[in-house]
Amino acid sequence: MAASAWVTDSSSNSKKGTHPMGILQGKRILVAGVTLDTSIGFATAKVAQEQGATVLISNFGRALNITKRIASRLPVTPPVLELDVTDDDHLARLADSVREHVDGLDGVVHSIAYGNPRTILGGNFLEGPWPDVAQAVHVSAYSLASLTKACLPLMQPGGSIVGMTFDASVAWPGYDWMGFAKGALESCNRYLARDLGPQGIRCNLVSAGALNTLAAKAIPGFELFEDEWVKRAPLGWDLDDLEPTARTVVALLSDFFPKTTGEIVHVDGGYHAMGA
Repeated sequence: MAASAWVTDSSSNSKKGTHPMGILQGKRILVAGVTLDTSIGFATAKVAQEQGATVLISNFGRALNITKRIASRLPVTPPVLELDVTDDDHLARLADSVREHVDGLDGVVHSIAYGNPRTILGGNFLEGPWPDVAQAVHVSAYSLASLTKACLPLMQPGGSIVGMTFDASVAWPGYDWMGFAKGALESCNRYLARDLGPQGIRCNLVSAGALNTLAAKAIPGFELFEDEWVKRAPLGWDLDDLEPTARTVVALLSDFFPKTTGEIVHVDGGYHAMGA
């Protein structure tokens, strides 16, 4: 890909949403799970717009008003949809809500996870109560399938689903049952890739390194491996830089990965590949 394909904020077009060289030019993207402007979802929406996409974002409950306020900080203020991915009524009307703004979707970003930090994180793995574990699995893993299913009528003939994970191949300090939920998410991604491939829909995950997001700050003991990440990542790592992760999500939404599905792409400075 030519270097000129990446349009930066300094472009005179960045506030107009016109990027003729953008790799998402003409594509319609839903980013589900945007809260603060320090979230991966927000960073992804920003880069997607810079690359020519028409973007919709979503949230629900008390966080919805926050999302509506921060939406104006994007290059183009996007429509904000109310969507609780655990609410069957919200999912049932999602397609109609999207059609109020665009006539279909080319890509969906699942940037959603939740686990009660008091009961299923922080080092008490053996004490995690099933109702809270079930909630974490529902919100963080099953919702990838339910969101995808709700969007299928909008994604013909094909498209790209991209979700966010945190490497579930190892046990992390304090992550506990959320790590379990991410393992379920990663398995869900593979089965979606199997079943949706014949429809031309790709399903992939991006495994981001440690980042100073709202979700990370809710993990008790997260600070234990922040410094280690910076030390061990061979490419280096900036805990506050969301753009490398967002660019990777956008690349997977584009047509540059036409035969990649069921994959987990690490964006962690190479940390995952290093030994002790």
